[in-house]
Amino acid sequence: QVQLVESGGGLVQAGDSLTLSCAVSGGTFNTFTVAWFRQAPGKEREFAARIYWGAGRAGSGDTEYVDSVKGRFTISRDNADNTVYLQKNNLRPEDTAAYYCAAGGGMFRGVRWNDYAYWGQGTQVTVSS
Repeated sequence: QVQLVESGGGLVQAGDSLTLSCAVSGGTFNTFTVAWFRQAPGKEREFAARIYWGAGRAGSGDTEYVDSVKGRFTISRDNADNTVYLQKNNLRPEDTAAYYCAAGGGMFRGVRWNDYAYWGQGTQVTVSS
C-alpha cells in the first residue's frame, strides 16, 4: 500500500515562495507517476504538475505542468529520502488552494485526478494579496 504525506503549506503573501513536500512510502512498483493537484473552494480539483520516478528507467524525471504554473512551479524528486517536492515561486492569490499529492504505478501522462490510485491528505496554501 502506497502512502503519501504532504507538508509545507501555509499562509504567504503574493510574490513569496513556498515548497511543498510529499513523502512517498510503500508500494512495490519499479516506476511511479507522482503529481500535485490543487483544489480551490468551489472549484474542481486541478492538475498542477507531474513527474516520473523510476531509478535508471528511461523517462525518469520527465515533468509536465499546467500552463498557469509554468515558469513559477518546479516539481522534483529526491530518491534518497523518497520525497517529491513542489517549489512554488512568485505566488499569486489565485494559487490559493488545498494541494494534494497523488501517485500511481507505472509511467502515464496523469493530468486527470482519476488517473491516480493513491492520494495524500492535502495541505492548504493561502496567498494573500
